[in-house]
Amino acid sequence: MRPCARAPDDASKIVIFIVGRCHGRQAHKEAPCRTGPPAAARPAHLPRSARNPSRTPRAEAGVTRTRSGHGPQAPLPGRALQGGGQADGGDAEETRRVVEEQGRRCLLLAGDLCDPGFSRDVVERTVRELGQLNILVSNAAYLNSKLELEQLTAEDWDRTFKTNVYACFHLVMAALPHLGEGDAIIATATEEALKGSTTMIDYAASKAALITFAKSIAPHLAKRGVRANVVAPGPNWTVLNVADAHMPLDGLAQVGSETPLGRPAQPEEIAPTYVYLASDADSSFTVGEVIAVTGGETDTR
Repeated sequence: MRPCARAPDDASKIVIFIVGRCHGRQAHKEAPCRTGPPAAARPAHLPRSARNPSRTPRAEAGVTRTRSGHGPQAPLPGRALQGGGQADGGDAEETRRVVEEQGRRCLLLAGDLCDPGFSRDVVERTVRELGQLNILVSNAAYLNSKLELEQLTAEDWDRTFKTNVYACFHLVMAALPHLGEGDAIIATATEEALKGSTTMIDYAASKAALITFAKSIAPHLAKRGVRANVVAPGPNWTVLNVADAHMPLDGLAQVGSETPLGRPAQPEEIAPTYVYLASDADSSFTVGEVIAVTGGETDTR
């Protein structure tokens, strides 16, 4: 593992969790959080790899989240831990609790990631309060499915791209001066970005753009010793499923049933991919890659 010359002695106890909200009030009005099927188990978000803290780097991690997205699926346990959830309440506070139970520090910053000024501010505040930034995980997302093409509006398209693509761009540009040898940027895409979607048209397109953005900047960042990669999760049980106002409840009950495993992933099954990409010791030769964790849906590749 790369010694972190800039890291304070207690770097392994520091965590940053950035909760982003794009047009939060409108999101709450249009896509109220719904309760999943009665039989649905509570998402398991603390992976077994958390028991082996040596797997992850001694570093500060900045993580973005919105009220709809891939949820608390991407922990960086041991040295840094990512969580996720709704911007207003519940899941974010639960993430803080889990992080602090591991003896780490969790900083919650709420705001509008579609605002370039806010993106710059959270990076600068992170560096100001904690001294440095080593890992940037762009996990914020917005999804509002449409059953018919005619339902897709210019406003939907604009909001989706500003949340899923522009926010990542603003954060990356703000973080650049603070990232150095051995550091990492990890973007969260989706299986839909790899194969398209008839109901998540703007979402799939925005995530495909995010993949191409990450691949395009990866060679530039590699010259600085910074690794940029993408995780593309398949169906998994997170707040994204219940935040989508146009997701039928019968469809919600069947999430993941089309995979060879016949079920959605638990967040803890997605998390180790982020751990791998965050650790310079493990992924030092992994640059500009998309790692799909889809439960066997090989038609995404």
